[in-house]
Amino acid sequence: MRNQVREIREAQLMSKAELARKAGVSPVTIDRIEGGAVCRMATKRKIILALGLKLSERDKVFPNGED
Repeated sequence: MRNQVREIREAQLMSKAELARKAGVSPVTIDRIEGGAVCRMATKRKIILALGLKLSERDKVFPNGED
């Protein structure tokens, strides 16, 4: 199963640029991750927190142990 970054971001009416700014990564990085690219654990943490979730909720964003 793919990650849920795009779905959660869109549900929060957040643009890729806004998520990138909040997470401290580039919009290109967000685009790649939403497309299914592998990313580092540190980047996943930043994205989870930028989406307003707790790290313990990581399975909602990156399911199936995709970390």
